[in-house]
Amino acid sequence: MWIFTKHGFFSAVCARQGDGRHEQPVDPDRMMVRARDRGHLEAMKKHFPALLGGCDIQEFAGSDYAFRIFVDKPTWCEVLSELAEEIDYDNFKSAVAHHQGRAGTAYERSLHDVWSVMYRLQK
Repeated sequence: MWIFTKHGFFSAVCARQGDGRHEQPVDPDRMMVRARDRGHLEAMKKHFPALLGGCDIQEFAGSDYAFRIFVDKPTWCEVLSELAEEIDYDNFKSAVAHHQGRAGTAYERSLHDVWSVMYRLQK
């Protein structure tokens, strides 16, 4: 699942059992939340300290998502629910620009690119 939030972009998938190698079976009760920008995970942890504060950000250099946290599925579901409850804007890209300011310029620009690609799907 890809999740675009005011705090950043995340890819959430079930973690693998054991040491997490690809040969290991999926653990349906544990999530691996990945980001390409460490600051996105840091922002999410800061925003949800009670839920994610204890999750260490792990770095996987050379992978498609270099930064990851691991969290149990019920906790991740609670994070997603709270994110949905917090929606108070009528334009997501503008909300990101307002929330992140100049520090989020590259992220906001990327959101416009994603919007454009997905708009072509509609036609």
